[in-house]
Amino acid sequence: MTERPTSPATQRAQAFVEAHRAGALALGRRLADLIDRPVEFVDAAARGLADLADSEYAAGELAIAPGIEHVLGVRSPLLQAVERGLRPALRRARAAEALWIAEALARRPEFEVRLLVHPFLRRSLEDDPERTWQLIRRIGADAREWITVDSLAHDVALGILLEPYRWAELEQLVYSPNRWERRLVGSTIATIPFEVVPDDRRGLASAPALGLVESLIGDDEPDVQKALSWALRSWTRVDPAGVRLLLEQESRRAAEEDDGARAWVVRDTLSAVDPDTADRLRRSLMGIRRRASAANTSRSYAAALGFRYAISINAPAGRG
Repeated sequence: MTERPTSPATQRAQAFVEAHRAGALALGRRLADLIDRPVEFVDAAARGLADLADSEYAAGELAIAPGIEHVLGVRSPLLQAVERGLRPALRRARAAEALWIAEALARRPEFEVRLLVHPFLRRSLEDDPERTWQLIRRIGADAREWITVDSLAHDVALGILLEPYRWAELEQLVYSPNRWERRLVGSTIATIPFEVVPDDRRGLASAPALGLVESLIGDDEPDVQKALSWALRSWTRVDPAGVRLLLEQESRRAAEEDDGARAWVVRDTLSAVDPDTADRLRRSLMGIRRRASAANTSRSYAAALGFRYAISINAPAGRG
């Protein structure tokens, strides 16, 4: 097979990364010496990452992640090289030191500086879970675009695997009015199967993942819908029969109610199921399309509305 020629844009990106990779690794090693000095650490990180910035990449990030702010334009391989330089010192660091750095990084305005928070969160999760979860919740609540959410999903997934009762964190978020917190539910479920070795994935089948996805299907936000179909595709590695049953159930409801948002999630998952099931469900959803004006039909949204209504009618009347 003839290889397709590399595009000029890809060639420029590869050349930029190769020219800056050693500098990124050196930056990580310099930062490693500052782990016990959070203020100096984040200031040095901001200066160093600015030196690794690529304006062309920054423009691309702004285009693919509306809502992103203060982006420098540091390419992912260079961020990974910085983390690689940090890794030996981070393994030796105390959880409290890692958490101090994480809190300082999370407060910075620069997008890529905030992305450096994740190895520190993962270091502190095992030894200081309560305070780490507080910071994870804050980062999730403050998120304004999908890159931050999907990056955070890896930390949430690890935290759940360390302490399975933390599934309750996601159970609360399905009712959130913030679409990015709802997306975090799907992104985390999508990530969890890849945080364990393949032989251990079937052991996750009893987790409440499919129930959480079921409660969110029908969400009217495309950012949430994408995370739900991603979650279902990933979960076929854990419970393929359960995913197939959920898709059949939701395709029936989508057809009965002309629910385009629900149908979109089902369709976007079908590449991960067997061809016969995929063909049958695809035919059952013919002609059902998403509409921008459609209401949120998810169970979690209905429950949240009912809860807010109950509060409103039971609240004491204001004084005139």
